[in-house]
Amino acid sequence: MKIKVQTLDAAASGDIELNDEIFAVEPRADILHRVVTWQLHNRRAPARAARERSDVARTGKKFGRQKGGGTARHGDRRAPIFIGGGKAHGPRARVFESSLNKKVRALGLKMALSSKAKDGKLLVLDTLELKDAKTKALIEKIGKLGFGATALVIDGDAVDNGFQLAASNIRSVNVLPAMGANVYDILKHETLVLTRAAVEKLEARFNG
Repeated sequence: MKIKVQTLDAAASGDIELNDEIFAVEPRADILHRVVTWQLHNRRAPARAARERSDVARTGKKFGRQKGGGTARHGDRRAPIFIGGGKAHGPRARVFESSLNKKVRALGLKMALSSKAKDGKLLVLDTLELKDAKTKALIEKIGKLGFGATALVIDGDAVDNGFQLAASNIRSVNVLPAMGANVYDILKHETLVLTRAAVEKLEARFNG
């Protein structure tokens, strides 16, 4: 698959040949759903356990007589009904982690990239280097390139520092290095923007 490459000034900068095994895979909703669910499941923080009746450090001495007090017959202050007592049916300590086959994860990423290419929502830039690393200047360039309502910009080993600083104040644009490319973030944004370096790193990631 051949696609045009542009500069940040929306000028033509040649073509790039994309690997069809990565950017021309027919997307499957079930595979994408499995990968996104796995990602979001593993993002959950561990659940903290609440202290129940047996975990509270309070006296177990019976604090009132059995009869004649005009109150219920409580045995100790650790009961959930009292302030400072244990939590009734509190949450348990849990770690939300699940596994997914590496081949399915890799296939999901290929399908996410392919879906953007298929829908015409994939842009390839020559580089992210900015002469004037200012947010206002970057907004003008984004308008010419047509990033859409939201855009995910992926660079090579590391995102260009000037571009990252300029984009940090733009809510509709998020940036990632190639190593951080993932299915959820790609599908979440309307437009996917890759640099030449990002394409090389992504293709090497699958072929390595």
